[in-house]
Amino acid sequence: MSKLDAKIPLGPIADKWTNHKNNINLVNPANKRAIDVIVIGTGLAGGSAAASLAELGYNVKAFAYQDSPRRAHSIAAQGGINAAKNYQNDGDSVYRLFYDTVKGGDYRSREANVYRLAEVSGNIIDQCVAQGVPFAREYGGLLDNRSFGGVLVSRTFYARGQTGQQLLLGAYSALSRQIGKGKVAMYNRHEMLDVVKIDGKARGIIARNLITGEIERHSAHAVVIASGGYGNVFYLSTNAMGCNATAAWKAHKRGAFFANPCFTQIHPTCIPVSGDHQSKLTLMSESLRNDGRIWVPKNIEDAQAIQKGKLNPATIAEENRDYFLERRYPAFGNLVPRDVASRAAKERCDAGYGVNATGQAVYLDFAASFVRYGKEQAHVHGHDSNNMELVIKLGKKVIEEKYGNLFQMYEKIVDANPYETPMMIYPAVHYTMGGVWVDYNLETTVPNLYVLGEANFSDHGANRLGASALMQGLADGYFVLPYTIGDSLSKDIRTGKIPTDGPEFEQAEKEIKEKISFFMNNKGTKSVDHFHKILGKIMWDKVGMARNAEGLTEAIAEIKALREAFYKDVFVPGSSDNMNPELEKALRVSDFLELGELFAMDALDRNESCGGHFREEYQTPEGEALRDDENFKYVSAWEYKGEIADSVLHKEELKFEFIELKQRSYK
Repeated sequence: MSKLDAKIPLGPIADKWTNHKNNINLVNPANKRAIDVIVIGTGLAGGSAAASLAELGYNVKAFAYQDSPRRAHSIAAQGGINAAKNYQNDGDSVYRLFYDTVKGGDYRSREANVYRLAEVSGNIIDQCVAQGVPFAREYGGLLDNRSFGGVLVSRTFYARGQTGQQLLLGAYSALSRQIGKGKVAMYNRHEMLDVVKIDGKARGIIARNLITGEIERHSAHAVVIASGGYGNVFYLSTNAMGCNATAAWKAHKRGAFFANPCFTQIHPTCIPVSGDHQSKLTLMSESLRNDGRIWVPKNIEDAQAIQKGKLNPATIAEENRDYFLERRYPAFGNLVPRDVASRAAKERCDAGYGVNATGQAVYLDFAASFVRYGKEQAHVHGHDSNNMELVIKLGKKVIEEKYGNLFQMYEKIVDANPYETPMMIYPAVHYTMGGVWVDYNLETTVPNLYVLGEANFSDHGANRLGASALMQGLADGYFVLPYTIGDSLSKDIRTGKIPTDGPEFEQAEKEIKEKISFFMNNKGTKSVDHFHKILGKIMWDKVGMARNAEGLTEAIAEIKALREAFYKDVFVPGSSDNMNPELEKALRVSDFLELGELFAMDALDRNESCGGHFREEYQTPEGEALRDDENFKYVSAWEYKGEIADSVLHKEELKFEFIELKQRSYK
């Protein structure tokens, strides 16, 4: 075990980033033209990074497994993006955003990185406005803000319920400009299958052309991975079905430490599971909790009647409804952080108060907002505010303007009108706070290998606050990596082009081809999805919202056995020399079967509860997470040693010099 050096600059926290930029090495414009950079993933983090690096003069190769960067999963982030601009004049500041993020992450994030994130947040909004992102505006023309969970101010900029899509289009426009200028070579429908190291440094990748099946070698002076998170290790999650961990996991197996894999976020506001036929779950934006109230019946008999379809929830009197978040957390109410809201919903459902046929759902009800907004509109337009039919009609129009596309999506999926009956929601796997370990420069333990956005671990601790994913992705891509990557690349101005015919590329390609050949020739009888679903059930049941030592120990053994069964009995149809989605899935699931074991090991090692990691043995009498700062105030960074069970734990001690370390409370 070793102590990790995060290369955090010295000095006051407000000066660290500025001083760091003033002192790191740079590459002059003429030399940048001789340096190649590979970027894996073209969502917000990867797309903004590729565009920014190309704008600076580097030669960029960008890779996406989708048919276009526009299809990156960043579009699914609906509710907004945080920035400390204090447009609402409600007391926000860079420090308060920093504080809320560290507290929301249950004091398991690195202070210096989080402060930098808050510091550059305002620049992100300016950048996106300049790109034409259509943020919502107030009547006076200023950008509008709404609130999200875990904070007491309104700092979330939004474009209806399509914020991620609009921001991605902004980044894509910047990327397209560089593609048009020839500074970015775009490789759509390509998947990275390995990192190639030469003399210890990342110098390229092995990729598969998903259309032709061809295995390709690509070299560069640095490799940047921005491939998203690993939530699909649970099979059912809010992630797109194609989202995977392969790029990050291959980096890990080539020497990049993997940090905090057990810190995985369960989002409280998702459409409940409807049956075994489902391949993914659908997120309903956290922004809905601004105006929706979460409740279940107070009386168990009412809940049971609803589960059997015998009772309309609209007929339940107000005094017979349990607004459990407002009851348990009066200061924050329905806007408590995601981990807190998720556990509270699970507790009510486990107690028998769930409101759908499976008993695994709670209500998100907008009736009160219809009245509140409707009365306001009635006053504005001089109507009778006691005419409840008119008031509700006006209120529904306001909600439609704010969330119309989300309500429409819900109705299409559930076949129920959320304007007439409350939405049903339940927690689901959403975002991964763990990921590849990086230092302050976003560089991994492998020199010249960088990881951005959700694929790294650095900013969110044990729980990500809502509307911070878009913020981190764009901060890393636009405002951090373009500065820090030069520190390493300044040593490569005389390196010259990296050849792809060396033994390192040959060996990496050989290993990939052998693995593909194995899958294509294996005489199994079960589909890839068969094994992925079993893995997902193990993960959800024993490594999900609540964990304990017994279940985690069982999960580790079961995942090992499942991995052995997978290699013995998986069947992959088709051929490897053309498009073959089943082969793509086989390669990805083989990585999940390793990652899942490390995930459970990490959860078993961390004998505390914090954020998205909830060990049943470690909770307060009120059922809240109980941290152990004396023994677990560190980042768990795992080193691969050939077998998952042999992985070595390294610790980065976390220091809290600018925020008082204390138990979280949202009461």
